[in-house]
Amino acid sequence: MTALPLATSFLRQESFLDVLYIVAFALFIQGLRGLAGPTTAVRGNRIAAVGMAIAVIATLLHHGEHKWGLILLGIALGVAVGVPAARQVKMTAMPQMVALFNGVGGGAVALISWVEFRRLGSSYGSVTVHSGTVIAFHSAPATYVAIFSVFAAIVGSVSFWGSNIAFGKLQEIIPGRPISFGSAQQVVNLVLLVLALAAGVDLVAGAHSQLLFIGMLVCAALLGNAVVLPIGGADMPVVISMLNAFTGLSAAATGIALNNTAMIVAGMIVGASGSILTNLMAVAMNRSIPAIIAGGFGGGGAVEGASGAGEHAGTVRSTTAADAAIQLAYANRVMIVPGYGMAVAQAQHAVRELTKALEARGVEVAYAIHPVAGRMPGHMNVLLAEADVPYDQLEEMDEANQEFGRTDVSLVIGANDVTNPAAKNTPSSPIYGMPILEVSESHSVIVIKRSMNPGFAGIENELYYEPETTMLFGDAKSAVSEITAELAQL
Repeated sequence: MTALPLATSFLRQESFLDVLYIVAFALFIQGLRGLAGPTTAVRGNRIAAVGMAIAVIATLLHHGEHKWGLILLGIALGVAVGVPAARQVKMTAMPQMVALFNGVGGGAVALISWVEFRRLGSSYGSVTVHSGTVIAFHSAPATYVAIFSVFAAIVGSVSFWGSNIAFGKLQEIIPGRPISFGSAQQVVNLVLLVLALAAGVDLVAGAHSQLLFIGMLVCAALLGNAVVLPIGGADMPVVISMLNAFTGLSAAATGIALNNTAMIVAGMIVGASGSILTNLMAVAMNRSIPAIIAGGFGGGGAVEGASGAGEHAGTVRSTTAADAAIQLAYANRVMIVPGYGMAVAQAQHAVRELTKALEARGVEVAYAIHPVAGRMPGHMNVLLAEADVPYDQLEEMDEANQEFGRTDVSLVIGANDVTNPAAKNTPSSPIYGMPILEVSESHSVIVIKRSMNPGFAGIENELYYEPETTMLFGDAKSAVSEITAELAQL
């Protein structure tokens, strides 16, 4: 036996492949740990990518893999589409990209489950004969294989179509407001769920109908659309996280059905981390997961007036960049509160320059970060890290709320719903009870905003009518740059 066959035989030994998988899993976990902070996130992504590459190689070395041409074609297509898309996407469109890529994962899992069902169904009850001798009988697949295949198909399909709707809302292809059947929405959702589960149970019980499996996928697809359409824009970060967890769980289920260790571990890591993140974000918004799935929040009509804003309700005071510069220059402590408006204007670098100018004058500067500011988890952290804002200047909501009382000026840049006092003051408000950044506790507040239009939740912000608040209307990047220029002249 020559050296090459020996080497090939060794590389395909189960023990060697198990070692590769273990190394890959260790890198997955280490990479996930790196995502705990902006300073280590890039390194964590690279470590996890190396782990995934090792897992893919281990899978390709498995004895059952022979169609290298198709595999390489798939890899080439994925690289050709994924790399340019990821490199060219703007930071403001990153939430849409996350939703889209997550949907692709869910769709892939659903298709794999369908293909596996077709393969098992075609071989069920058949025999393999060689030279007139029966050498194999293909019995029904184990029940657990059928259960996990059906589970992966339903959840993967829900994730795919739900992620597409989330992408459409974030990209403004479809309205960000809730779209529903009104009071019949929950009935529709329940009927679709029951139909998908009934088809799944029939398939697990032994039915081998392609039409039934396709019908189950269609019901799951309609359910994915029906669940996400009624959810308003303000809940989108939570929805994306939840759908990400769905994709992970469906991938793990597919791994169990295929006896693929890499898919099981990677899927469970994604599913577990996504579930934890979803729960943390729901708690941060003071909302339950069932309430979010029920929809309706984020996208309703604007609140009439600003009831609860005090005697100045209904009036706003505007300011100029020069006046804002004076306020900031003579402050001891400034709290910058970034939001989606900063992301849209790509103002993070301008904000960093403003911070440097203030620090040069001896002003203490910090950033207040709400858990769901922006359109995806950690959106503001990513933008500010891109602008080299020191991580120790970022204050989470609880920490920041303790500091607003001693803050001279809070500079709100495009943050709407997460600063709205209606969450505390107005019981009739859709966001009542949601934890917010209590910027109104500051001595004065400057809000940079394009117009008085409501935020993504579709409700008016009572902060704008507070007596200590002034509005600087305009594009966030231009307004911040003007303030920095005015500071240089003081």
